[in-house]
Amino acid sequence: MIRRIVPLLLLILSAGCSWFGGSDNSIPPAELISIAQPINVQQLWETQVGSGTEKQFIRLTPALLDGRLYAASHDGTVVALDAINGQRLWETATKLPISGGVGVSQNGMVLFGTDKGQVVALRQEDGKEAWRSQVSSEVLAPPRAGGDLVVVRSNDGKFTGLDARTGERRWVYSHIVPALSLRGSAPPLVVGNLIIAGLDTGKLLVLSLDKGLPITEKTIAPPRGRTEIERLIDIDSEPKVFGDTLYLAAYRGNVAAINMRDGNLLWTRNLSSYAGLDVDARQVYLSDDTDSVLALDRGNGGTLWKQSELSGRRLSAPAATNDYVVVGDYEGYLHWLSKDSGRIVGRVRAASKGIVAPPVAAGNIVFVYGQGGALSAFRAEG
Repeated sequence: MIRRIVPLLLLILSAGCSWFGGSDNSIPPAELISIAQPINVQQLWETQVGSGTEKQFIRLTPALLDGRLYAASHDGTVVALDAINGQRLWETATKLPISGGVGVSQNGMVLFGTDKGQVVALRQEDGKEAWRSQVSSEVLAPPRAGGDLVVVRSNDGKFTGLDARTGERRWVYSHIVPALSLRGSAPPLVVGNLIIAGLDTGKLLVLSLDKGLPITEKTIAPPRGRTEIERLIDIDSEPKVFGDTLYLAAYRGNVAAINMRDGNLLWTRNLSSYAGLDVDARQVYLSDDTDSVLALDRGNGGTLWKQSELSGRRLSAPAATNDYVVVGDYEGYLHWLSKDSGRIVGRVRAASKGIVAPPVAAGNIVFVYGQGGALSAFRAEG
């Protein structure tokens, strides 16, 4: 583990960029420009969830299910809120160092993992602990549920299938991790009886849900160069599915679309992204590694527009609402972009600290969780 962390720190320092709050010397953050005739953005509610991520570089993303929003902080606070008015339905102080969350299951559980490799399920109805399990190492991605299983990805390259009712271990699958990768893990995606995950080798892994057996492994972005730093490539953001197509993005690699019926590659673009992407019926939206936001044609991957006025502002992944695309930045601002042109049409300061976790969209409402623990809901009106 030390071998993976030390080279990454050297890479961060040599690149001049800081994911831990310093300035980015390679791409200075763009100054914000006044918006002509901005749209009306209304804050619906705001609340505080513990102390947020406490300067840990982790993405604690809220989960939305059946009109409830679930969120967690690194200090162990887990809350359930009414998504419409922000009313706190329950709060549980687990006192655990939460590093991966939040996941939800259809059998009524709220799921999270810790930096000690614990996986915990709380009951959605009241926040009481239902079960606790132990996996092999730190959990940096939200656990995902499908059928009667919970799938947990740990930072040592292992995927573990747990019984969704009891937490009992059902299977473990391990893949080889490279000597150097970004800190973080792409959350596994459960589709039917398949587990889909982007790896820190630039490959796409597909496992069977019931037994954790490998079905296929496909290279999306091959490493290039001779040194470990030159060959650093990582799929660190969550893949997205729209219809029968899977979309995913790699850091220092490609953005790709894959037909899920036959596994064939539909298109690929040489674009690099750490933050990730979102998809709607027409377009794929991407925050790239220069912090430009792009819209790609969903069918062929062609660039429809590129918004570069937020370069260097360490953007979150985009979230597609009904009418707009929304991204957060390192100063806690949320930016609304036109889906047609990419023009910035709205902006609010949503948090006093940065926004790392992707916003969660429902209709034209956006839920956003800042690193300092501020959780808010906004609605934009054209």
